[in-house]
Amino acid sequence: MRPTIRDVARHAGVSIATVSRVMHQHANVSEATRDRVARAVEELEFTPSRLGRSLAERRHAANAIVFPDLSGPYYAEVVLGYESVAADLGRSVLILSTHGRPAAPAMVEEMADRCDGMVVMGRTVPDSLLERLHTRGMPLVLLARPQLEGIDSVKADNTGSAESLAAHVLDRGARRLVLVGDPDLAPDLDERWAAVERVAAGRAGTRVETIAVPVLDEATGQEVARTALDDALPDAFVCGNDELALGVLSGLGAAGVDVPGQVLVTGWDDVMAARYAGLTTVRQPMRELGGTAARLLDEVITGGRAEPRHVVLPTELVVRTTSGA
Repeated sequence: MRPTIRDVARHAGVSIATVSRVMHQHANVSEATRDRVARAVEELEFTPSRLGRSLAERRHAANAIVFPDLSGPYYAEVVLGYESVAADLGRSVLILSTHGRPAAPAMVEEMADRCDGMVVMGRTVPDSLLERLHTRGMPLVLLARPQLEGIDSVKADNTGSAESLAAHVLDRGARRLVLVGDPDLAPDLDERWAAVERVAAGRAGTRVETIAVPVLDEATGQEVARTALDDALPDAFVCGNDELALGVLSGLGAAGVDVPGQVLVTGWDDVMAARYAGLTTVRQPMRELGGTAARLLDEVITGGRAEPRHVVLPTELVVRTTSGA
C-alpha cells in the first residue's frame, strides 16, 4: 500500500502538522526535525500526491467551504463571515453546496485538488472521506459538525441554550412540545433536541414529539401548522430555525390561532425577520462562525500550531412575544 503522510509522521516521530510544515518549507521547523522527516520520506519512499505538491507550493491561494445548502439567511450569514475573513487573509473562496447529492463525496475530492484548505459544514460528506483527506495532508476545519480526531472544529453552543429554551417554554405552562426538524440530517438539531428532551424528562406530565421535516424553510413551517390544525394543537412548537418558526406563525395566523394564547412558538438563529415578528429564539453568532472557521483554516494551512483547536461559540436565549413575554 502506498505510504501516506500519516505513515511519514509516525515513522519520523512527529505530528502530521509538522510533516505538513516541512512540506510547506516553513522556517519554524528545526533542522533536526527536517532531517528526521526527510529520512522518513526516503525510507518509506513516500511520494506526495498532486494535492500534497500543490499544498507545498501554495499554488492556489484559495480556500474552499462546503455547505449542505446555500438558501436562507443562516447560510448566507455564515458565508459572509467566512468570505470577509478569508479576503482579509488574501485568499479567494470556492463554495460548494452539496444539496444532498449522491455525488457529493466525489465533488469534494475534486475540489480538494483546487484549493489550499477546506471548511466542511454539517453532514455533507462521510467522516471516512474527511479522514482520508486529513491523512493526505489536506488542511480541514469542521463547521457545525461533530469532532474528528486531529481536525480543527468550530460550532455554536447548542446544549446550554436549548436547555434554557426548554425550561422557559415549560415554565410558561407547555406540557406537549413538538420539535420541528430532523436531527438525523443536522448535528446541531441532534444536540438541541437531546437537550430539550433531557429538560422535559424532569417535568412531570410532559410529552415531547418530533416532526422530522427534511427542509427548514417557511413553506415547510406553514405546512406543519396546517397539519397540526387538523389534529390537536400542541402547547408549543420548538422549531429548528427561525424560517420554520415564521412559517408556523404564518400558518397559525391565517387560521386565527392566538399565539401565544393558544400555542407557543420558538425558533433558532435570530435572523432579522424574527425580531420584527416578535419571535422567541436563540441568537447564534452566524458571521462569527464563518469568520472563526476561516481563521482556524489559515492557521492550519500556514502551520502556525501543531495541535487541533475545537472552538464553541456562545449562544443566547432571546425571549419575545411568541412565548408570552
